[in-house]
Amino acid sequence: MPVNIPILLTWLRMALIPLVVGVYYLPPHWLPRSDANLAATIVFIVAAVTDWFDGFLARRWNQTSAFGAFLDPVADKLMVAGALLVLVQLDRVNAVVAFIIIGREIAISALREWMAQIGASKSVAVHQIGKVKTTAQMVAIPMLLYDGMLFGAIDTNYWGNPLLLIAAVLTVVSMFYYLRLAWPLIKEKSGQL
Repeated sequence: MPVNIPILLTWLRMALIPLVVGVYYLPPHWLPRSDANLAATIVFIVAAVTDWFDGFLARRWNQTSAFGAFLDPVADKLMVAGALLVLVQLDRVNAVVAFIIIGREIAISALREWMAQIGASKSVAVHQIGKVKTTAQMVAIPMLLYDGMLFGAIDTNYWGNPLLLIAAVLTVVSMFYYLRLAWPLIKEKSGQL
């Protein structure tokens, strides 16, 4: 396993995930709910920034690796899934929306793994629609974690829920896009069984 700054940032992101969840389990006299919301939001944003930064540094310093390519999406999916589960428990996100997003992540991860095993991983490389979906998620989730008025003018819940709904729709669209790309190989390989 290579050890470099981008991989350490990915490990840091994974270590931050339990903090996003854990702040809500502290006794209220230690951390009132409004403070827990702020803490979870800050931790999630820091984790999201490390996601961008580790990829940037890996490319810039030519420190990309197979292990980093594996670990980075795992950290991303755990970060989103952990935050969504907390938001469902706090009744800030509909469970169906969370299920769609998390289910798609599992399905596409499995598809990418299978495509890599048969030597066709480039067939399901990340597309622009996936990047837009990720951006919508990464803006919506901290808004929903914060759950209040930002700068006294922006109702984060009012804006966060529609953004997450947009992310869920893009999640389904991008899943069908990736499946359509992979379909010829799926048909070919399933015919060989």
